[in-house]
Amino acid sequence: MRSATITRQTAETDISVTINLDGTGTYDNDTGIGFFDHMLDQLARHSLIDMKISAKGDLHIDDHHTVEDTGIALGQALAQALGDKRGIVRYGSCLLPMDDALVRTALDLSARPYLVWNVTVPTSQIGSFDTELVREFFTAFATQGGITLHVDMLHGINSHHIVEATFKSVARALRLAVETDPRKADDIPSTKGAL
Repeated sequence: MRSATITRQTAETDISVTINLDGTGTYDNDTGIGFFDHMLDQLARHSLIDMKISAKGDLHIDDHHTVEDTGIALGQALAQALGDKRGIVRYGSCLLPMDDALVRTALDLSARPYLVWNVTVPTSQIGSFDTELVREFFTAFATQGGITLHVDMLHGINSHHIVEATFKSVARALRLAVETDPRKADDIPSTKGAL
């Protein structure tokens, strides 16, 4: 079973992440940040990665540390669950519409973290959630997960739709990339022999 549990404790946050790459998209996410939990639920549901995240952070200051550290822990869990990446498809992409929003994601589970982020959210907040934290989350997730991640917003007016389409698009691309390739289930998907 391709699964992992990561715990991360700092003076700012206390986070536990458990994932199963071969799941059905079940989720139980509780970070204390309602909108962020909703986005993590989308990430689990549409990637088919079972996900349980518990985070306690210094929300009396703001949401930044909790969101970023959750991205760090989730990326570490993904890298651990993938192991040597033997048999995975490796690449994934998705063009995802959500009402007015259209978001394109392409990713490579390359162990070479890089984020290209072309997403403009028109408002600084969705409810009480700072929208600039969306990029912080994906930066941490890509860095710790060893993901080359390109995210482009092609259209969008409504901030909620744009952000939700982003999480869903990344999820669907991730779903493809972590799948086992039935034609090469015993091989590392690289001419280098390692990722």
